[in-house]
Amino acid sequence: MSGSEAAARPPTTFSPFRHKTYRTLWLSSQASNLGGLIQSVGAAWLMTDLTDSPTMIALVQSSITLPIMVFSLTAGVFADSFNRRRIMLFAQCFMLTVSSILAVLAYFDFLNAWLLLSFTFLIGCGVALHNPSWQASIRDLVPREELHAAVALNSVGFNLMRSIGPAIGGMVVAVGGAAFAFAMNAVSYVSIIIALTVWSPPDEARRLPNESFFAALSTGLRYVSMSHHLLRVILRGGLFGFAAVSILALMPVVARDSLGGSAITYGILLGCFGLGAIGGAFSSGWLRVRLGNERLVELGFGSYALGTLCFALSPNAVLAGISLLGCGCGWVLVQSTLNVSIQRGSPRWILGRALSMHQTTVFGGMAIGAWMWGRVSDEWSTTAALLVATAILVCGIVLGVVSRIVDVDSDELEPAEGFSSARPRMNLMARSGPILISVEYEIDHDSEEQFLAVIKERRRMRMRDGARHWTLARDLENPDLWTESFYFPTWSKYHLYNLRRTSHELLIEQRLATMTRDHGGIRERRQLERPHFWLDGHH
Repeated sequence: MSGSEAAARPPTTFSPFRHKTYRTLWLSSQASNLGGLIQSVGAAWLMTDLTDSPTMIALVQSSITLPIMVFSLTAGVFADSFNRRRIMLFAQCFMLTVSSILAVLAYFDFLNAWLLLSFTFLIGCGVALHNPSWQASIRDLVPREELHAAVALNSVGFNLMRSIGPAIGGMVVAVGGAAFAFAMNAVSYVSIIIALTVWSPPDEARRLPNESFFAALSTGLRYVSMSHHLLRVILRGGLFGFAAVSILALMPVVARDSLGGSAITYGILLGCFGLGAIGGAFSSGWLRVRLGNERLVELGFGSYALGTLCFALSPNAVLAGISLLGCGCGWVLVQSTLNVSIQRGSPRWILGRALSMHQTTVFGGMAIGAWMWGRVSDEWSTTAALLVATAILVCGIVLGVVSRIVDVDSDELEPAEGFSSARPRMNLMARSGPILISVEYEIDHDSEEQFLAVIKERRRMRMRDGARHWTLARDLENPDLWTESFYFPTWSKYHLYNLRRTSHELLIEQRLATMTRDHGGIRERRQLERPHFWLDGHH
């Protein structure tokens, strides 16, 4: 089949597999996912042998998710600034090394509870480094219309492994011990390391020059903080992670104490969670078309809340497993929808950082939640902890009323070809500045209210993309004349600002132009500010 014929076919659940690079990386990722899940079962069950404390057992989840919260922002900056393939390759090699050492220590019985947590923390660091680069790469591996299907397939793959991995992990631990589980995880990284090594992505010229690390981090934080849609998505993700991790953190305790089971019981319960997640992934596409993003997220919260409630009250393993099917389904519905919302709601230049901030919030909520649910279980009971988590999940549904997730047209976030940096007649260097910008609008009185509404949106975009000290002034002698002013610290910052502007901003400028007198009353001036000591030196 030719590339044009494939592109002409409508996207389906499996359409991303038409693209060889995505298919190869997806398949190689599954072996790594399987090994990681086997390792998780080994670590969680080994902790039940090392301590009787539910808090320490729950901290196994925290030790994996905490580094993702702490280091995701750094990884997001790297994903936007450097070669993503090399970042992923380094992360996988690092995790292989850590897992190998962990297996050796476990084999010789050198591990205690805190040392086990330290090594799972290091593995979490590798995951934190890998994830933003991998998620940001998906948008370059498949066409935009197949993005939701690609994200869903990633969930299918992970949860397919979740459905069999924990059960295999339980048997591995029961037969060979935790050391064998850790060794299997180390071997599982080999396939994705090979796939990343042979992958040769095209070297595309960067449209934007790299910023320093702290400047790039500050830019990402500013952009997300001034993007209402992204903030809503990130808020819901953090709340969901905080409440939903109660199931994953306390499942070993429930399997051991409430159900009187073994490592195999724990693995089967995790497998039920994974099976539910697969169902959620396969149904998410047509549900999204029929319900939209917000309703789909609410459905996911509701499914997880109902499953958590039933799991808390389940008298036996069969009902507990059935309850976890609903939790797994809700997990994927929420996580995949929020992930796609971030990807479709972010321009390419900020995508890695936006995804990393979402990941930081989700996994931060999970890290804090895992600790908190363990404490609640210690002080009260495991059932009480799960019931409180259920109530918080219900609050997540209610939150949609006041913080609705909207469907974003990603075409509006494509780079605007209509913008370009000015060509000054002065000899400027990259660090020359500050650069003062003033834009004058002649607005008739009848259009004044509409103008103020649009210029307010433009101010948010200017500040979000790097402008500073934005002001709007009205001429005393000519009230129809409005002046928008802002500045950039250097010429290079102003150049970056122009390259970042999107098609949506071009539409905003066109709307403003239609409001001006004779549709042409916009005048823009660019000036280089001279400080007072420069004047003193030229007396």
